[in-house]
Amino acid sequence: MVYDRLGLRSIKGIMKRIILIVSLLLIGSVLTYWSIRKNDDNKVRPLRFVSLAWQEGSIAVNKSIVSEWNTAHPDLQVEYIQGTWNSANDYLVTAFETGDVPDIFHDESSIIVDYSMRGYLTDLSPYISPDMKSDILDVAWSTVTRPNGEVGGIPFLIESLVVLFNETLLDQEGILPPTREHPWSWDDLQSAARRLTKDKNGDGVVDQYGAAFGLRSSANIIMNTSISFGGSFFKKEGDHFVVKVNDEEKKLMQTIVDMIYKDKSASPASIGESGAGMIPGFFSGRYAMLVGIGSWGRQQIVENAPKEFHWGVMPPLMAQTQKYGASTQTLSIPKKSKRAKDAMMFIEFMLNSKNTARLAQSDWMIPARKSCLSMPVFQDTLGGWDITCSSVSTLCVGSWLGAPGYMEWKSRVANPVLQELFAGRLTVNEASKRIEHESNIILSRYQKRGEVW
Repeated sequence: MVYDRLGLRSIKGIMKRIILIVSLLLIGSVLTYWSIRKNDDNKVRPLRFVSLAWQEGSIAVNKSIVSEWNTAHPDLQVEYIQGTWNSANDYLVTAFETGDVPDIFHDESSIIVDYSMRGYLTDLSPYISPDMKSDILDVAWSTVTRPNGEVGGIPFLIESLVVLFNETLLDQEGILPPTREHPWSWDDLQSAARRLTKDKNGDGVVDQYGAAFGLRSSANIIMNTSISFGGSFFKKEGDHFVVKVNDEEKKLMQTIVDMIYKDKSASPASIGESGAGMIPGFFSGRYAMLVGIGSWGRQQIVENAPKEFHWGVMPPLMAQTQKYGASTQTLSIPKKSKRAKDAMMFIEFMLNSKNTARLAQSDWMIPARKSCLSMPVFQDTLGGWDITCSSVSTLCVGSWLGAPGYMEWKSRVANPVLQELFAGRLTVNEASKRIEHESNIILSRYQKRGEVW
């Protein structure tokens, strides 16, 4: 009996060891399998590129560049994913938090600076080639580079505001448009707008306004234009930002209010419309000038204007200076992407001089590369490329760049208060006080993240 019990215990011990060994082997096999599969997936899975191109021609060029890359790099494919500007922020923040990130994404500098400060982005400075570094304009680099040298994205298109004018209507009134050598002041613009505002049939209703703005979401226009008036809204006090609305900022707002309500030379339709929404009225002669529309608006004119429609682009308007704020469109790599080196190889290809020129042409924006600006197409009078691209020397970066909470401030304070101002529900002084008060409540909730931008 003792022998049997000892033998049974021995057998049980052996069986336990066998089961343990088999279990360890099985776990090891599974781990090895998943490790191999993960490595294989990383080798086979295409790089995911989220593009926010929205104009038909721009989408076609983006897809063409990806196709050319894929043909030349069969072992390093790129998957093109079409995103939208309206949903991009929600999608990206969710991706950053979950780790299910694209390898490359398209965005704009005013947004990625916040992503960079929150630690979501790969610092691209170690990956940038000397050619790319030297060829991209300094003003473009300044929109994406932190004081410590970290680069959150590669700028490739520069967004600028322009004034479009109906050449025929100016000719009929004997008004000579400004030139680069002799730009208009805002006083000149107001004077011309008054002359161009007409009740053509004498029924007491204005048929033709001298000017129109797209003021539905006017923070971008006001912020970037305020620089030429000597304003900035945002100021640094120590290691944080505050908002101040001084005489310089007020003068710009008052000028627009006066054009709508005092001179009545700017269309009241400006209040509720975007720049793009004003284009049909521009075609019909309802507005002689579109003020502060993005340079991309020229594409809509070229593609959709009536054949007999003659138009032009003005140089930047002069206030205290001709300086205007600039933002850039960018390509970035999330920090949680495990393929930063591969992703940067594609970015170098996509944003080489030839491809940057194609992207700028298709989006009707200023290319960020110096080598592109010297190309004949960007010096052509057709489509106003010469005037638009020459304005690059007047562009600078606003003092609000890197202000924590800027995007929330723009959507929750600036746009709503400015909308009330231009709708006639607030005076300039009332709007200024509200902007200051509400701005600093918003900004006080944001903690400084590392070094101030």
